[in-house]
Amino acid sequence: MLKNSNETITLPEFTVTVVNTQGEQQTTLPNLMAGSDKGLIIYFYPKDNTPGCTVQAVDFTANFDKLAALGYRVIGVSRDSVKSHGNFIAKQSLNIDLISDPDEVLCKHFDVIKEKMLYGKTHLGVVRSTFVYDKNAQMIGSFRNVKAKEHVDQLLEFLSN
Repeated sequence: MLKNSNETITLPEFTVTVVNTQGEQQTTLPNLMAGSDKGLIIYFYPKDNTPGCTVQAVDFTANFDKLAALGYRVIGVSRDSVKSHGNFIAKQSLNIDLISDPDEVLCKHFDVIKEKMLYGKTHLGVVRSTFVYDKNAQMIGSFRNVKAKEHVDQLLEFLSN
């Protein structure tokens, strides 16, 4: 669900570890923005190689050209390790960048760790969420608790308007 706010939220300048088909590198979120014409899409997901997360990552990959044509770069974030991200990218032939956030610095900043129910027990987990930033590093869209299968279409509709 899209939530609009009058509050201006600027892209944080954290140093992150990015994993892609070329390997891994340390950079900042604003530096990642430099590779786009209009902005940056940061999406948070619970875990590499799980059914819903795989559906979502493959959908972002399948729509990579459409999102790039709209001027946006896509970055996925989870608490998984660099090695896990590398395996996920290779196994699923992903062409998007993934950020390893094992210390939950980004997850906490974006407030995506919430109490969840799994098999009748509660635990803290990442709630599937996406944040869209414009070229000025200002948040222009926030989507929380999204569905893995429908989300990229919802995002494309939002960006096309």
